[in-house]
Amino acid sequence: MLLLRSLTFYLLLVSGAIFFGLVGILLIPLPYQFRSQFFLTFNRFVLWSLKIVCGVKYEVHGQENIPSNQPAVILAKHQSTWETMFLQLYFHPASTIMKRELLRIPFFGWGLALLRPIPIDRSNPRQALKQVKSLGLKRLSSGNSILVFPEGTRTPVGEVGNYARSGADIAVTGKTYIVPVAHNAGSYWPMDTIIKRPGIIQVSIGAPIHSEGKSSKQLTLEAKNWIEAEVAQMGQ
Repeated sequence: MLLLRSLTFYLLLVSGAIFFGLVGILLIPLPYQFRSQFFLTFNRFVLWSLKIVCGVKYEVHGQENIPSNQPAVILAKHQSTWETMFLQLYFHPASTIMKRELLRIPFFGWGLALLRPIPIDRSNPRQALKQVKSLGLKRLSSGNSILVFPEGTRTPVGEVGNYARSGADIAVTGKTYIVPVAHNAGSYWPMDTIIKRPGIIQVSIGAPIHSEGKSSKQLTLEAKNWIEAEVAQMGQ
């Protein structure tokens, strides 16, 4: 039964990606706010489909910790695909630091391009870091928060990846906050199987960490310690 429900969900996901990707091409000339809201409807559709078909819901704690007076750098745990969908929607307007290869995926990548992402060219790491910082600061100045998965790639449930400092570096230079986000989405949308497990994903938003007087290393470590301690308390 779980397999059938999961396959049905993926059928809806792929169909939605094709529809929103094709229509999104026609919206490129329109203002960012309009075209981004259109593609974020795809994120809503995916979360709704996951709930109805697979029984995967979510709860958010710590909404009061989101700064209301300025964009921030969001540092989030990375266990699955779920958080990429949810956090783009929840923290909108937000620009996500992501692999450039994702923008080349037919239909889905076309839609991602509507959200003003910050692509990384991993073939030249040093140049990529400079470009990420430059574009990240530009996005901050335009009012977008920056969504960063500092582990770089999805990590299995119970494991801790290496936290990169690129997001914290943007926060230091941009003189803004780091907002840490913990969750246990990997327990319900695992990275190593198509099966989706019913249950309630817990999302916890931590108190904003101001970058003033701190190095990117200090900020990253502080965010990492909070995120990993919070994930451990959630259980799997």
